[in-house]
Amino acid sequence: MADRPVDPFDPSLVHGLSGPLATFNQAGILAASDVHVGLRLARLGGEADDAVVLAAALAARAPRLGHVCVDLATIDHTASSDTETTADLAALPWPEPVAWTDRLAASALVGAGRPLRLAGTALYLDRLWSDEGQVATDLSTRASAPAAGVDDTVLAAGLAALFEGAGPDGPDLQRLAAAAAVLSRVSVVAGGPGTGKTRTVARVLALLDAQAAAAGGRPPRIALAAPTGKAAARLEEAVRDGAASMPVGVEVHRRLAALGGITLHRLLGFNPGNRTRFRHNRLNHLPFDVVVVDETSMVSLSLMARLVEAVRPEARLILVGDPEQLASVEAGAVLGDIVGPASQGLRMRAATRARLAAVTAQDLPAPGPPVDDRPVDGTGAIGDGIVVLSEVHRYGGAIAALARSIHRGDADGALEVLGQDGTNAEWIDATADEAGVATPALLAPVRAIAVESGRLVIEAARAGDAVSAMAALGRFRLLCAHRRGPAGVSAWMQHVESWLRAEVDGFTTGADWYVGRPVIVTENDYALGLFNGDTGVVVDGGGGRLVAAFERGGTVAEVSPTRLAAVDTVYAMTVHKSQGSQFDTVALLVPGADSRLLTRELLYTAVTRARDRLIVVGSEGSIRAAIGRPIARASGLRRALWGEGV
Repeated sequence: MADRPVDPFDPSLVHGLSGPLATFNQAGILAASDVHVGLRLARLGGEADDAVVLAAALAARAPRLGHVCVDLATIDHTASSDTETTADLAALPWPEPVAWTDRLAASALVGAGRPLRLAGTALYLDRLWSDEGQVATDLSTRASAPAAGVDDTVLAAGLAALFEGAGPDGPDLQRLAAAAAVLSRVSVVAGGPGTGKTRTVARVLALLDAQAAAAGGRPPRIALAAPTGKAAARLEEAVRDGAASMPVGVEVHRRLAALGGITLHRLLGFNPGNRTRFRHNRLNHLPFDVVVVDETSMVSLSLMARLVEAVRPEARLILVGDPEQLASVEAGAVLGDIVGPASQGLRMRAATRARLAAVTAQDLPAPGPPVDDRPVDGTGAIGDGIVVLSEVHRYGGAIAALARSIHRGDADGALEVLGQDGTNAEWIDATADEAGVATPALLAPVRAIAVESGRLVIEAARAGDAVSAMAALGRFRLLCAHRRGPAGVSAWMQHVESWLRAEVDGFTTGADWYVGRPVIVTENDYALGLFNGDTGVVVDGGGGRLVAAFERGGTVAEVSPTRLAAVDTVYAMTVHKSQGSQFDTVALLVPGADSRLLTRELLYTAVTRARDRLIVVGSEGSIRAAIGRPIARASGLRRALWGEGV
């Protein structure tokens, strides 16, 4: 294979390098940082085998791209999916996998107490190998026995009072998920937006309160947490709203309404000076009886390891989230691995199914393939607490049909939905455009809704009506895969601003702060109670004063713009930033098919941000490429939890 021309100023290249590392570096498979890690490990371990050093560099590459490990048996044809390289993978000097693993097994770099770990053909950095094994062991141990002290009669009565029960279309999955969460020490309430996950969680907490009262004990100590401050605040609000609609006593209402959301880092007690980095760990457990974690899809493997070791063995851990959404930007796709085959149907053991059928007073959906009722090592027990909610209550029509097609990987079905006229999912086909990327000329419908929404925001802000301004801001959002480039947020922010300047009288962006400016917080500010991802609007505060208004717990929080240290304008945002939010109308700008960020999960996440109307702008090739490109993160967690071949 001919090497690409070497640019002496290219920071991705390591100069003065020879051998396989140089070849893979010049091909764009290994970054400079990967190469340096491999070389450093080789020097420390006295390793001279080029194949071993190459494997070490690939192991260092893995977490940088979201993988937990590198599979040496498949890396020769999967490496390009993580990068924008156009290199011919087959032409690269990949070692033969069997001989490669044999050489690694004999290396001083691999083994207990060494920097690398080998499991079959999977090579890990030792830290990630330890985290994965710990998460698998802790979750399997926790799932192997049900929660103690549950009164099934009290549970059945509570479920009957809080849920409707089976309907003409089958059992109430929310009722089933709630029962499973009460009976299990670790449970997962999974499902897409609008399927009732947080409504279910609020009722689980009321059911656990009833269990404590029936036993004559104190109410359970409950923690509500999420990986981001924004998600934690939304969980807090959802539980409070859910409590308000439940037929429970005044004291239960009061206790649930008083619960506050917190980030996982604050829950665990982040402390850089501590050897474990967190105050709470296996030797100093969290003081809670119930720990609820929302938006679990965004939790990395390492953070999950710190969480599961900090939860007391007898406490309940309730994980909430959508395994089909984008995973953490760090290593691992933990929620997807935990849910595993349960995404295709219940995977509960027979005894658990019988108990759930009795307390819910309904027949359970047909199970997936049978699970061993008495696994020796706890494999498969995790399924006892997993229920995936599927009935969407928040959006419907073509948006729901499109989301289902994307989830199934059915590109033909998705394009058929998008090709229908008169639905709530519109498609602006950019196939004819150069590189399949939309230009402003194609976007008349997007321009119309962007200008209409922007005008409403500006008019309300000029009138000092913060509530109406924020409501108008939530009507529409333009989503992009990238931050930069012709299909990125920075470019389309300028397009929207130019549309507003042309069509809204008096609109200007000349000053940093102006009335009607929509803003997004980019760093947590605990002093102000604002979190990364919170959005607000600059409004006229009267007397020539400007204030930035943010919604907080159903009320409006007003902050002087001079106190906001980390905000951006938000006429457009990335799909990653939009997780956990929904808007009346969403316009999605699909990048070209060669975009490394374009995946099935990104498309699904973007589509499910829309409540009422969706506009998809992109070429057929890009849409097909996204649906045909599910994120496949190398990990052994699913296998460890569910067994081989599951």
